[in-house]
Amino acid sequence: MIAFRRFKVLAALALALPAATHASETAPIVAAPAGAVQGAADGSIRVFRGIPYATPPVQSLRWRPPVALPRWQGVRPATAFGPACVQPQSKTPSSIYSGDPMPVSEDCLTLNIWTPAKADKAPVFLWIHGGALVGGSSRDPVYDGKRLAERGVIVVSINYRLGVLGWLAHPGLSAESPQHVSGNYGLLDQIAALQWVKANISAFGGDPARVTIAGESAGGLSVMYLLESPLARGLFSRAIVESGYMISMPELRKAVYGAPSGEGAGQMLAAALQAPDVAALRGIDAQTLTNAAAGMGYGPWGTVDGRVLPEQMVSAFAAGRQAAVPLLVGFNQGEIRSLTVLAPNAPATAADYEKGIRDRYGDLADAFLRLYPAAGYKQSILATTRDALYGWTAERLARTQTAIGQSAYLYLFDHGYRAADDAGLHAFHASELPFVFGTFDRTPPRWPRVEDVPVNRALSDAMADYWASFAQGGQPVAAQAPAWPAFGSGESYLHFTDVPRVETKLMPGMFALNETVMCRHKATGKIGWNWNVGLAAPKLPAASAECP
Repeated sequence: MIAFRRFKVLAALALALPAATHASETAPIVAAPAGAVQGAADGSIRVFRGIPYATPPVQSLRWRPPVALPRWQGVRPATAFGPACVQPQSKTPSSIYSGDPMPVSEDCLTLNIWTPAKADKAPVFLWIHGGALVGGSSRDPVYDGKRLAERGVIVVSINYRLGVLGWLAHPGLSAESPQHVSGNYGLLDQIAALQWVKANISAFGGDPARVTIAGESAGGLSVMYLLESPLARGLFSRAIVESGYMISMPELRKAVYGAPSGEGAGQMLAAALQAPDVAALRGIDAQTLTNAAAGMGYGPWGTVDGRVLPEQMVSAFAAGRQAAVPLLVGFNQGEIRSLTVLAPNAPATAADYEKGIRDRYGDLADAFLRLYPAAGYKQSILATTRDALYGWTAERLARTQTAIGQSAYLYLFDHGYRAADDAGLHAFHASELPFVFGTFDRTPPRWPRVEDVPVNRALSDAMADYWASFAQGGQPVAAQAPAWPAFGSGESYLHFTDVPRVETKLMPGMFALNETVMCRHKATGKIGWNWNVGLAAPKLPAASAECP
């Protein structure tokens, strides 16, 4: 521990400096506009953990937009991750995604920074964690930013409010708001973190004009929300979406697509909790509230409110109203192998499967069965759900971004490594993450272990190169790997197997089928385009002039 007098001297020096300096080889200090922070060295990388970017949204401030912190005095220690945001706590975690127990708190709006020691106007890679908007944290070891930072980028990872604490809409909350809206607090947190980065990252050697937002699963969904939100414009210049899903969204005061309004869902939850008003909801302990809401099936989503999210994502992107930035986007071949809960149960026979599809898909049944045949129908069920959620979304994003004149780079992660394949989890959901971050030794305890062997390491090197170079200049480039053409060049994509391969026309027919189904569902105003696919689908509406 530094003696008090020396601590004061270091603080004074830090506050006097316009940018970063080293207090010692192992304890670098950065004097940022938000205040001075002291981190730690990890080889050639400086790491700053647990930096607050907004006022803690604890009980009295619960369900309010984030508020900037005043500049703190002295040097703030930044060597430990902040707690995760409050999320359901499982006593017997069994998922491959379950990690070690971690501290949680409503005081969780922190970020972490990995920066090269000599960074100077370096590009910034801002990572938004996944977890269905219910769980997860920036402190997850698989997101360690060191290896990407060694490629010359500054990595920032953020926490944001989750579950009922992050996404609840309610008439009482809308009445409190000057804009008369509620919900989307987790998204507002992400925007606040981007604003903090814009104001402070220069002090860490970063370029605020070159910020790439990136995320996987719910993090990828968050990136899509940010691409749509006018409040995020000018805060980033590129985007990466890994396994995102462009689902139908609740609207603040109107029931649409088979779902209640955002405010209506909030009222139903409050009634179930016997909370007559917002004050009563705020009086419930955060963990108790979170566990209860999750147990009652409350689903947190971005809400169309006319302000933070002006319209349905499918409409915004189709009309070209999203942020005009380069995009890297893709999904995994085995997404649903680790998420079988998202797929309908398999029937007893192939004949039952085919009958079920024909009953549901009508004039599109033949096209459906060509893509997802009755022969091998158990695998077809997995592929159906994968494509309706992740495959269609990835290609749609590539197409819509290309349509507004931006480069879009599409990929399919299809790499099989031994432990995953042995477990029947070839290229499962999120399995690309340790390859992107180079964190083979940081995966959760039940995750199929990635062997540090030449084929895995070479693929990881290529992916890290592609991701880092995209953040650097908007074009993914990797040493010892093929040039990655943009999707607009003959519908090209990169197929990550044991090695990256350039191919064209991903899964012919997949996008067109799912786009047509989405269009017909949307046209009714009553059917969502979420997980109700394949054998779980409602009867398909008839074709129309709008939706052939």
